[in-house]
Amino acid sequence: IGPLDHVYYWTTDLDRAVKFYQEVLGLEVAFREGSKWAELDAGSIRLALHGAVEGRPIETGGAAAAFRVDDLDEARLALEARGVEFDHQGEVEGYGRFALFRDPDGNIVSLVERSDGRPA
Repeated sequence: IGPLDHVYYWTTDLDRAVKFYQEVLGLEVAFREGSKWAELDAGSIRLALHGAVEGRPIETGGAAAAFRVDDLDEARLALEARGVEFDHQGEVEGYGRFALFRDPDGNIVSLVERSDGRPA
């Protein structure tokens, strides 16, 4: 098994999803194939979006993309200013703090501020 290549979410509207990840989270599109597939540069791996396939229901909630931040409070305020509503936040001793929100298709996205001092 090689390293993790990408994480992907299904989406009912690829344009809307790409716009969300570009404008709200600041990711850049690395590759796009029409309304079928898009990959966004998320650092060491790519976050991909899979467009709907006729006759197949959209699957949400199967995974969560977790983005590391240096300051969770600052990142949360910046995203709230862009319209993001957070569902949950918490702390795991020895790991760090986190906050969860959803993308336009209901997929969970997480922000993580690690307590081990590793920078974002």
